[in-house]
Amino acid sequence: MSNYVKGLFGGVHSLLTGMKVTLREFFTPKVTEQYPENRATLKMFDRYCGELTMPRDADGHTKCIACGLCQNNCPNGTIRITTETVTDPETGKSRKRLVRYEYDLGSCMFCHLCVNVCPTGAIRFAPTFEHAVYTREKLVKTLNE
Repeated sequence: MSNYVKGLFGGVHSLLTGMKVTLREFFTPKVTEQYPENRATLKMFDRYCGELTMPRDADGHTKCIACGLCQNNCPNGTIRITTETVTDPETGKSRKRLVRYEYDLGSCMFCHLCVNVCPTGAIRFAPTFEHAVYTREKLVKTLNE
């Protein structure tokens, strides 16, 4: 009999705790974004990872040195880099040159491993969020073009 009473009071206590949380949330002011009507004033958070980008300087060059660390650290093969070896005519040394930097937005996990490992800071995430397309092929982006 005492277990029954303890269980009954425990259940009532649990119910009242849940109702307290529900009533508190019922009376808090709601924050609803009226998207897409407010598209012009909508501000995403700076830390939001929406899309991988490769910024360019004033001359149109990127900082990418084609080291391949981002491709090697990507856990699901989202990044594919094509490089070629070129010889510097002044020094005679050979180095890699970036030919194509492909990024598949549809299979990205947004884990930030590629951005964290980049030695030159050549890639970063931009806070863009509208990526609706009809075919998955349009989600594969070439960043160095």
